Amino acid sequence: MLELRRLQIRHRQNEPLFAPLDLRVLPGQVGVVMGPSGVGKSTLLDAIGGHLAHDFTLDGEILLDGADLTGLGPQSRRIGVIFQDPVLFPHLSVGQNLSFGIPRAIRNRRDLVEQALSDAGMAGMADRDPATLSGGQMARVALMRGLLAQPRALLLDEPFSKLDAALRSDIRDFTFAHIAKAGIPALLVTHDPQDADAAHGPTLVLRA
Repeated sequence: MLELRRLQIRHRQNEPLFAPLDLRVLPGQVGVVMGPSGVGKSTLLDAIGGHLAHDFTLDGEILLDGADLTGLGPQSRRIGVIFQDPVLFPHLSVGQNLSFGIPRAIRNRRDLVEQALSDAGMAGMADRDPATLSGGQMARVALMRGLLAQPRALLLDEPFSKLDAALRSDIRDFTFAHIAKAGIPALLVTHDPQDADAAHGPTLVLRA
């Protein structure tokens, strides 16, 4: 479970970006963060993932499976992040992109890559150049790469915002289904009420 307790973020000595936050996201559930541009939604994800810039300070607690993450670096937190753009490595094949996220200790990397591609409806595409993929295929690869890293939680920073309406619905359903299958808590930043409705998780609306 991912839990925020009375969480606030300040930029330098300014007033907090938003009112204190309390949230509980259960394993397999997708929580939602909404609010106007500039209120601090992406900064909140940075704080949870351990990437908060040095000129920001944090008050409150961030708990994952009952452990306080506040003093830990990003590697120790093991929280994955999926961005607006798929951010696939252009010099690597699709299969190599997927393999990149797999922990080094795992041996059956090829089998895991092939299974991920099959789950994504992309069987046989391991040797493809990422530049030849459609937008939807890139989004699937980015998600599967994030899940293959075996994160303890997943942060989604408007990953559907650049997709057209029909594709957005398909990729959203694909993403939420795989998060449920992985059994990890996820937190989605979005401006789209349809995303929030589809997530069926707790929703935070940030206000300055």
